[in-house]
Amino acid sequence: MFTMTKNVVRNLLTKSATRLYPLDVREPFEGYRGRLDNRIEECIFCKTCQVKCPSQCITVDAKAGTWECDPFACVYCAICVDHCPVHCLFMDNTHRKPSAEREMIHLQGTPKKKKAPAAKAAPASPAPEGEAATPAPDAPEAPSDAEK
Repeated sequence: MFTMTKNVVRNLLTKSATRLYPLDVREPFEGYRGRLDNRIEECIFCKTCQVKCPSQCITVDAKAGTWECDPFACVYCAICVDHCPVHCLFMDNTHRKPSAEREMIHLQGTPKKKKAPAAKAAPASPAPEGEAATPAPDAPEAPSDAEK
């Protein structure tokens, strides 16, 4: 009992070794991967993030234009961020606050309309001056005056 008294008195008289978290918040480290976020107005709903996610926490519905993430299933590996073709996904450096209830990140956007390919008409090239245009081989020949 008396051997521990020295440590108890020293700990009571010195500064605390830990932070008082809600009151004293520390700045995140460089390169910290915190909260996953999406700029939904730039998203093309290609489902690449859904396919690449190792924890399968992302669900994308291209027809409805919805993007959903389960932060409780996310492992914050940022693979989805690295593979996004339009770079609309990013990891914010703020930590997600603790929660007693399961909160899903649900974002609604407008899916981009795919452009229909335009019918490509080949431009007619004029025939050289000395040659007459020959009809296509599949086209029937016009009847001559003698056959009429």
